[in-house]
Amino acid sequence: MAPSSLSLSPLATAIRAGDRATLARAITLIESKRTDHRHSAHLLVQELLPATGNAVRLGITGAPGAGKSTTIDALGTYLTGLGHKVAVLAVDPSSSRTGGSILGDKTRMARLAVDDNAFIRPSPSSGTLGGVAAKTRETMLLCEAAGYDVLIVETVGVGQSETTVADMTDFFLVLMVAGAGDELQGLKKGIVELADMIAVNKADGDNVARAKLAAADYRGALHILAPRSPSWSSPVTTYSALTGDGIPQLWAQVLAHKEKMTASGELAQRRREQQVKWMWTMLDERLTARLRSDPAVRSKVKAAEAQVASGKLAPTLAVEEIAALLGV
Repeated sequence: MAPSSLSLSPLATAIRAGDRATLARAITLIESKRTDHRHSAHLLVQELLPATGNAVRLGITGAPGAGKSTTIDALGTYLTGLGHKVAVLAVDPSSSRTGGSILGDKTRMARLAVDDNAFIRPSPSSGTLGGVAAKTRETMLLCEAAGYDVLIVETVGVGQSETTVADMTDFFLVLMVAGAGDELQGLKKGIVELADMIAVNKADGDNVARAKLAAADYRGALHILAPRSPSWSSPVTTYSALTGDGIPQLWAQVLAHKEKMTASGELAQRRREQQVKWMWTMLDERLTARLRSDPAVRSKVKAAEAQVASGKLAPTLAVEEIAALLGV
C-alpha cells in the first residue's frame, strides 16, 4: 500500500536523519510502476527538494576492462576516509535480468559494500533509458537529502546512456586503459566531447610507461576538439585503482572543476538545464506509457501500425491520428 501524503512527512524526516533502511524503502517506492506509488514518490521528492543540491555529482563511464568497479571502490573508500558520505548509483537500461551490473560488481567493490558511509544501489531492473534515468535522478535527490555529499553515477549500459549520465552529473569522468591495442580506437568522439576528464587506469608495475603513452595520445585527441566549457580544459591523468596511486589527484581535479564552474556560474546553469531536460524526459515517458497502457488508444495504435506496414497509410498521417487520440 502506498503511503498517503499525510504519512510522507515521517518518511521524509527519517531520510533527512540519514536512516539507510528508510532511504532504501523510499527508493523502492520510486522504482515502483504502480500509479499510486509513483504519485507518493513524486510528493516525497517534492517535500525533500529543499534538502537537495549540495552534493558533488560525479558521472563515470569507461571502456570495457577499464576497471570502473575497482576505481569506484578505490575512490569511494578514499572519500569516506576523508569523512564524506558516498552513494553509488547505476544507469543500466540493458539489464532486465540482473538489475544492473552493480549487483554483480559489489564483489568488486568489496570495501565500499561494507562501508557504513557508503550506499550502493543498482539501476531499476527493467525499463527504457528514459525511465531508468528519471528514477535515477529521483534517487540522487533522495540520497542528497539523506546526507550523501558525493554521488557517483556509473553508466554500465552503452551508447546513449553515457550522454544521459553526463546530463545528470556535474563532472563526467571517462576511464580508459592502456595496452589494449590502438588507444584512440576505443575513444568515441561523442564521449570525448562530454568528458570533463580522461583517466587512464592500471598505471602500475610494468604498465606505467604504456599508461603514460596512452595519456599523451588522448591529450592529442582532446586538443582538436572544442572544450565542453570555456572555463575548463579537460585534463588527462594516469592512476592505479589497484594500488590507489593517483586517486587523490583524480579527486583534486573534480574539486578544481567544481570551484571553477561555480565561480563562472556554469555549474548552476548546467544544473538548471538538467532539471528542464529531466522534465521533458519524464513527460516523454508519460506520453509513451499512455500509448502502451490505455486499451482504447493501444488498439488504435496497433491498427495504425498495420496500415503503415502494409503501405495503406503514410507514417506522417498515422502520427497525426495517434497524436489526436492524446489530444495533442
